[in-house]
Amino acid sequence: MNMKLVLTEKVDSLDKFWNGLQNCEEIALSDNLKRRIQKNRAYLEERLELKKEALYGINTGFGSLCNVEIKAEELSDLQHNLVMSHACGVGEEVPKEIVRTMLALKINNLSQGYSGIRLELVQAMITLFNNGITPIVYQLGSLGASGDLAPLAHLSLPLIGLGEVHFEEKRMDSSIALQSIGLSPLKLSFKEGLALLNGTQFSLAYALHSVWSAKKLLKIANYTATMSCIGFACKKDPFHPSLHRIRNHSGQQEVAASINQLLSDTKLSNTIYSVQDPYSFRCIPQVHGASKKAIDHVSEIVENEINAVTDNPNIFDEEDLILIGGNFHAQLLAIPMDYLCIALSELGSISERRGYQLINGDRGLPPYLADNPGLHSGFMICQYTAASVASQNKQLCTPASADSIVSSKGQEDHVSMAANAATKLHRVVNNVYSLMAIEWMMACQSIEHRKDVQLAPELNLLFEKYRKIVPRLTVDRFLAPDIKATELFLREHI
Repeated sequence: MNMKLVLTEKVDSLDKFWNGLQNCEEIALSDNLKRRIQKNRAYLEERLELKKEALYGINTGFGSLCNVEIKAEELSDLQHNLVMSHACGVGEEVPKEIVRTMLALKINNLSQGYSGIRLELVQAMITLFNNGITPIVYQLGSLGASGDLAPLAHLSLPLIGLGEVHFEEKRMDSSIALQSIGLSPLKLSFKEGLALLNGTQFSLAYALHSVWSAKKLLKIANYTATMSCIGFACKKDPFHPSLHRIRNHSGQQEVAASINQLLSDTKLSNTIYSVQDPYSFRCIPQVHGASKKAIDHVSEIVENEINAVTDNPNIFDEEDLILIGGNFHAQLLAIPMDYLCIALSELGSISERRGYQLINGDRGLPPYLADNPGLHSGFMICQYTAASVASQNKQLCTPASADSIVSSKGQEDHVSMAANAATKLHRVVNNVYSLMAIEWMMACQSIEHRKDVQLAPELNLLFEKYRKIVPRLTVDRFLAPDIKATELFLREHI
């Protein structure tokens, strides 16, 4: 039986929307949303009939051409031309799962009843989603203002029978995919092309995926750091609740409590190597806790944006208003995504440092955690890789939101660059998964050198499952597959 996500007036929570989106094969609109779309469209049709006025993007040109009036008989061509001309994306293809999220978010956005579009348009988008037709979209082309124009144009091309799609595991012209499901290309009506292209759904889809991954990465980071603390024979004192109570930051307290519980259930090494441990171990609650607060903050913003209307102009049928504004400007997403880049990069940065300490040949551990150092290099170059990845993350933390560039003859003179913030954030997310995998590999190897350690039941279960997938490193071997297998293990089991 197909799981169905029924869109209503408001998404209750980010987690609920995400879970519904991941588990559904079909999207549907509530009856109330259908009525709102129809009522809003009827108002716009009546307004155009009664008042001979210039309305931006409805019967005028776009951007700096906003003062060029368009004849009534050309309004459909205006919208068709808009979608075609704006599909100028370049670069890598957007992953299919993010494109499907874009499509779902666009459906949700247009269904709020402020865009003046026909119900037929939304239903056509739902038909694409429900039949697994995924438009091919490219990563580069949006300035994060006026909407994510180029990416959303590529998302919209299949509605008019243009562009390419992924369908039934094949890449094909959208016209062929439409024909195979019995759907004819749509003839866009006034306002509809503009409604499709205005909005933040490209940036928002990336933000949604990244926030969800960030929550998972924080949990993985806490478990991995705990394993490293055990392997490095660290003291428990830095995780004592009294220490964190007097600083009184909730993120720090929650991280410390989680790790303290796992350490309390673990029989630790009897050997004391130092009065205090390096910062990368001792300050885990402070660093991970700061990242947690950032993740929570960005999550709230993304949840709000899912429910936001980011079209322009907006049609307020109940107030008899058509307002031209800038709700498509994505500064609200750009700054938080840059912030999240930094927060996740720090999780990776401190992870790389812990890994470095583990292979350094200190505290009774052999150099590079090799059983026979010299003949075997052990995890030597894994640390090189981690250093490279952590360094790239630092470079990706340069804020996109601090940049702007003038476009459209000065009409669009300040832009958010949210799309660039979004795509680099996605790279940081994937990089941190790799960093966590490398640290986990080293942590597990180091624990096996501690004969007087007995892991907490929860950690021991994870360790035993992991060793069935990636065996202990006894002699040098090809480690790239181990890193990939470890990353997959962490994604699936923590």
